[in-house]
Amino acid sequence: MNRTRRTSRTALLAALGLVTATGATATVLGAATAGAAAPGCKVDYRITNQWNTGFGADVTVTNTGDPVASWTVEWSYAGNQQVTQGWNATITQSGTAVTAKSLSYNGTLTTGGSASFGFNGSHSGTNAVPATFKLNGVTCNTTTTPPTDPPTTPPTTPPTTPPAGSKADNPYAGAKVYVNPEWSAKAAAEPGGTKVANQPTGVWLDRIAAINGSATSMGLRAHLDEALKQKGSGELVVQLVVYNLPGRDCAALASNGELGPTEIGRYKTEYIDPIAAILADPKYAGLRIVTTVEIDSLPNLVTNVSGRPTATANCDVMKANGNYVTGVGYALRKLGSIANVYNYVDAGHHGWLGWDDNFGASAELFKQAATAEGSTVANVHGFIVNTANYSALKEDHFGIGDSVNGVSVRQSKWVDWNRYTDELSYAQAMRAKLVSLGFDANLGMLIDTSRNGWGSAARPTAPGATTNVDTYVNGGRYDRRIHLGNWCNQAGAGLGERPQAAPAAGIDAYVWMKPPGESDGASKEIPNDEGKGFDRMCDPTYTGNARNGNSMSGALPDAPVSGHWFSAQFQELLKNAHPAL
Repeated sequence: MNRTRRTSRTALLAALGLVTATGATATVLGAATAGAAAPGCKVDYRITNQWNTGFGADVTVTNTGDPVASWTVEWSYAGNQQVTQGWNATITQSGTAVTAKSLSYNGTLTTGGSASFGFNGSHSGTNAVPATFKLNGVTCNTTTTPPTDPPTTPPTTPPTTPPAGSKADNPYAGAKVYVNPEWSAKAAAEPGGTKVANQPTGVWLDRIAAINGSATSMGLRAHLDEALKQKGSGELVVQLVVYNLPGRDCAALASNGELGPTEIGRYKTEYIDPIAAILADPKYAGLRIVTTVEIDSLPNLVTNVSGRPTATANCDVMKANGNYVTGVGYALRKLGSIANVYNYVDAGHHGWLGWDDNFGASAELFKQAATAEGSTVANVHGFIVNTANYSALKEDHFGIGDSVNGVSVRQSKWVDWNRYTDELSYAQAMRAKLVSLGFDANLGMLIDTSRNGWGSAARPTAPGATTNVDTYVNGGRYDRRIHLGNWCNQAGAGLGERPQAAPAAGIDAYVWMKPPGESDGASKEIPNDEGKGFDRMCDPTYTGNARNGNSMSGALPDAPVSGHWFSAQFQELLKNAHPAL
């Protein structure tokens, strides 16, 4: 695949927490303020669960005054409590002060009307119920019910289900994520693989035949049926990769697909329509289905077309015929019309789109595709970055504002005038840009961390020497690739952060969308019936092209066709995992 190239959504939400109960409550009654239009409120704050370092809480707000179209609940903690994950409200925290704001589906409160939201939090020492609450600025009187004895073991799933017909703000919050039994079996069969074989990974629908499956591979319905078994009584996310555009991956041969550049009709009727029909089956209505839509497509129309040194003839064809934009728009409309489907569109990665002449143009193109074929931006729940790529999640030892002897980090050979140094900063910036263009203010981002750990003894523990800007960056960077443009089966790569919900501002989840151990492409030409060509970026002897600064490819040898199991790569990822296994 070519790779050269929601703050909780606004909330401060951190890693997926576990919910637990103390039965501690505070009931808050408000009185009308003189001269105001009869404001008033009752807030029931209940610590539902508690364990040694964390807790879960439910909050019910009842409007006893005039009707309101939206609500904001505020309180402050007396201790060091920190909200780490929330649902059914946008929750932010500054110091001890917490603000919870209504969402689109629960903002209207009639007189006597109520809304509920919940969250997980961390604490040490005491965990006192807040003394004072405000509803839309009106202080509510407080009374506190003594706590009951809490259980000491947290349950696994918080009550996060939104009202019927509504989507969760973050589908990953409070939900398990589907473990693909086919990938899990391959991982478990590897030495040391049982340490990660229970991790959730994406299911790739990368050709028409993958929808129905075969005697040796599970089809879409088989995966969804298995997901229902894994779901139990809680919430469960199924992650699907929708990846079969006409003329797919126009700038890289390794992941070319089965459909020719003009076969948009087949894409619609033989690929997207059957997927949509299966996902719309009421049998699967209780699943949260995350679709990651057409990775490595739209960014190619910005960076790898005529006028750029990285141009390819195939990308010129796809820009001219418009079938990438048409296909993505069609997929978003068809899939987005299904109530329990959450579409996330591919947004490349910082080493592809982080430059000034790529960033804004790509965001504009994403909106064009999101509004093509009768679709609207409402069909886009979020975006995913770093899919199947290796860019470091966060570079700790250098920042874009650093300079060495008066020379900016942006002038280093590694950064090369990019505005971003890692995927987290890029994802958060791209999110802000997309919201400014009209995408939902609660837009969420996913970051694929399946292969960006870059651990082991080679992982730097401090900044590089300040001899010059290059020694400073190269000595401190986690990403050990030869060049940011290298994307195929990278030597030295490791498993990254484990999948988790709401780990950082604006990020819905860290995910392993690319199943670790599946090849990016063959090291040499291998005939196959999947339409996948041989790309020299997967050849460890290749000396490069304009998309990787004419550098060595950094690829592992003896790799199979893309998507096929590559044991040597899996072992490399285990060995270099960060956090370590």
